[in-house]
Amino acid sequence: MLDLPAVRGTLTQGRPLADLTWLRVGGPAEVFFQPADLDDLSTFLMALDPSVPVFPMGVGSNLIVRDGGIAGVVIRLGRGFNAIEVDGDVVTAGAAALDAHVARKAAEAGLDLTFLRTIPGAIGGAVRMNAGCYGAYVADALISITVVLRDGTITELDADALQFAYRHSTLPEGAVIVQARFQAPKGDPAALDQKMAEQLAKRDETQPTKDRTAGSTFRNPAGFSSTGRDDDTHELKAWKVIDDAGMRGATLGGAIMNTKHSNFLTNAGGATAADLEDLGEQVRKKVYDSSQITLEWEIMRVGKRTDPDDKK
Repeated sequence: MLDLPAVRGTLTQGRPLADLTWLRVGGPAEVFFQPADLDDLSTFLMALDPSVPVFPMGVGSNLIVRDGGIAGVVIRLGRGFNAIEVDGDVVTAGAAALDAHVARKAAEAGLDLTFLRTIPGAIGGAVRMNAGCYGAYVADALISITVVLRDGTITELDADALQFAYRHSTLPEGAVIVQARFQAPKGDPAALDQKMAEQLAKRDETQPTKDRTAGSTFRNPAGFSSTGRDDDTHELKAWKVIDDAGMRGATLGGAIMNTKHSNFLTNAGGATAADLEDLGEQVRKKVYDSSQITLEWEIMRVGKRTDPDDKK
């Protein structure tokens, strides 16, 4: 049993996490912490034994929690961290604000962050993975973030400090993003609204948005720059090499590589986290055998497996 500091928010021992992830799989958090506000979070981390690991969890849209659950403290930000404010051409969003809500609020103010509209998840996760869509990325618009470090210190980091790359950023170990500031180009609100409607229609046409997925499973192979932007001259896509390896529609237990878009690992019903992860690994092996390309996971996989012979 962990020795935990007093909080004003909520601490729950052994909280199941499956219902908080889009794939609906995974074991419990040893401790689940929902801070009341920034000061509650800072004070908790300052007092928490530094040997206890912490894992900031968003809305679970791009995440596999393994069946053995997560040791230490899982931190999930809620209503005290989802405010969205617009000042001139700067949009400030709490880490728990949904990407889609930020895009809409910005558009209403005549600011173009429309690339966020079709990205599942919340702003904290979008920053952490340099999320992007339709040729625009968090790295293009981010000014700075506010984080709470593992020792409880609250600090602001400029975008350059995050060393953005394709689907990647560099953050201090154990840091919890609590806010992000974006500078957005101006646009006509009606035109921005129409642009987002078209993006949503395109997404629904090409992706299995009604199925239980966690977004894109693997990163597109290679072809990206140090700024975090796709190389537009490199057209190789993960779904294409998966298809070429004959893995569209492949299944394992309750997991399937979606037949509508083969880069969407899907819980078709009753899948375990192990089913999903192991099917993904089978796909990676088949793709390598077929094309000598090593696919890299885009979905984050965390926690402990329950396989008796597994060392992860």
